[in-house]
Amino acid sequence: MLDRIVPLFRGLQHALGALFCCLLITSAFAQTAETAPVESGANLAVSLITFGPGEEVWERFGHNAIEIRDGATGAARLYNYGMFDFAQENFFVNFARGRMMYRIAVGDPAEEYPVYVDEGRWIVRQELNLTPAQRSELAEFLEWNTRPENVQYRYDYFRANCSTRVRDALDKALGGAIKAQLISPSRGYTYRMDADRLMRPDTALMLGIDAGLGPYSDQRLSYWDESFVPTELMRHVREVKLTDANGNIMPLVASETVLNKGRLPDPLELPPRWTWAALAIGIVTAMILLGLVRARANTAARIAFAGLAGTIALVCGIGGLVLLGLWTLTEHISAWRNENLLLLNPLCLLLLPAWLGALRRRWHPTRFARRVAALIAFCAVLAWFVKILPGFVQDNWLWIALLLPVHLGLALSATLVPTRERL
Repeated sequence: MLDRIVPLFRGLQHALGALFCCLLITSAFAQTAETAPVESGANLAVSLITFGPGEEVWERFGHNAIEIRDGATGAARLYNYGMFDFAQENFFVNFARGRMMYRIAVGDPAEEYPVYVDEGRWIVRQELNLTPAQRSELAEFLEWNTRPENVQYRYDYFRANCSTRVRDALDKALGGAIKAQLISPSRGYTYRMDADRLMRPDTALMLGIDAGLGPYSDQRLSYWDESFVPTELMRHVREVKLTDANGNIMPLVASETVLNKGRLPDPLELPPRWTWAALAIGIVTAMILLGLVRARANTAARIAFAGLAGTIALVCGIGGLVLLGLWTLTEHISAWRNENLLLLNPLCLLLLPAWLGALRRRWHPTRFARRVAALIAFCAVLAWFVKILPGFVQDNWLWIALLLPVHLGLALSATLVPTRERL
């Protein structure tokens, strides 16, 4: 009996020993799993958030931001560049001089998104395929950027706005992968084309901006440059590809979600082309001026001519002074070397006394007035002629079509009335 019990006891002893070892190994693995540090950034999710254009002037280009969510804590932070404050000291003076200081702000998406929803703007979230290390680096950079000493930056509406800062932050985290893929492709758009199409709902402002933009605004843009428009950055990142640790190709955008459809109409895909309409208006205006001069024996005709010619001189003259000031006194690079100075000519102000003098029945323009009118007309013709020369790439055909006939009509009007025999 004893010889049977002893082997059984020994077998039970071995089994208990093996079970004890298994428990020790399992406990060790569990303890290791509990104490092993989580890879930095593994809990983070990075998304590009794009907001559609709004109704306010500064909202016409749209907006974007970077959202970072922590899966472990559930916290989310929205990093917004392009923030400004009208109450900032000397804001309007600095804006006129081209020395705008904007800043980055961080907020809670749960509080920020309803604001855009109330404004009727669409919201799109694009979650990005970043590695944990890239997510961590991006989060650290954005937090560093929100420090008081780093929060402000020099703003430029084309080269350093909300969208370009977001683009650059993402590109930095990806080691330049975005720029490398977007710097060459182009759809042939320019800064002017995007500005015109996006500002189209505010026609008067759009025309003012178009008149103030110089040849810098007519360079053909790559996808990288055109990403100054938030909606274009949203489109272009869809095409960016990345290579993972195993050498596999994957898209930068892991998923795309429409958070709000919005109620506002989408902006135009192409800028308005009003050149032929402008030419018709210019020719008709010139014919009216000539007709009024011929009928100047009529009091109403004299009043109409003096009012129309004086208004043209005032608008063109003041407009020319503004363009000249933007070129020589400000840092608005996109307004430098503006060829519209040949059309919106400051010399027009010298003709104000002559055109207002046309109210008199016995009005006779001086030789000086005739010569100035002829010089202004010559400058307008020059604005058209230089287009055949290399280096004159400014797209100002709208203004040539509108103002060249008008200046020719004014110069011819001065010759239809006998001049005084004095300078």
